Amino acid sequence: MTIKEYPQDTIAAQAIGYWTGAARDIIVGNLRTALAEEDLTQPHWWILNHLAGAPGHWTRTTLTTKLTPFDDQNTDFEAVHTDLADRGWTTETEGRLTLTPTGEAGRQRAKTRNLKVHHRMRTEVPETDYAATINTLRRLIDNLGGNSDLP
Repeated sequence: MTIKEYPQDTIAAQAIGYWTGAARDIIVGNLRTALAEEDLTQPHWWILNHLAGAPGHWTRTTLTTKLTPFDDQNTDFEAVHTDLADRGWTTETEGRLTLTPTGEAGRQRAKTRNLKVHHRMRTEVPETDYAATINTLRRLIDNLGGNSDLP
């Protein structure tokens, strides 16, 4: 698909709030749809990835505390933890969480689905342009007093 071209001054006059909001809505919507095909929500995905990255490190409480600031759905994280345990995707030893082989397989399936969204999203976007966009957004956030560090 080819997008309509506009003069640079016309583009530069656009409201960044509109475009960042529209981008967020379509990107997050597509990712949530892909995760729903595995009967997962974004918080499920976040938990699975954190556990994969640091097996046995996280407790339900510490992981919930880490993830809550990113949640925009008033998620009941305890219910998500329980759901993953009931599926046999996570196990808990002395309060520490670990993915099971079944959980890792589910995470990999979800990852494949998410990667398809990311590939579609970045079609015809050079890596340098993508990185410049991220850095521009980081600069805007920093200029307004927000946290511009990478998550």
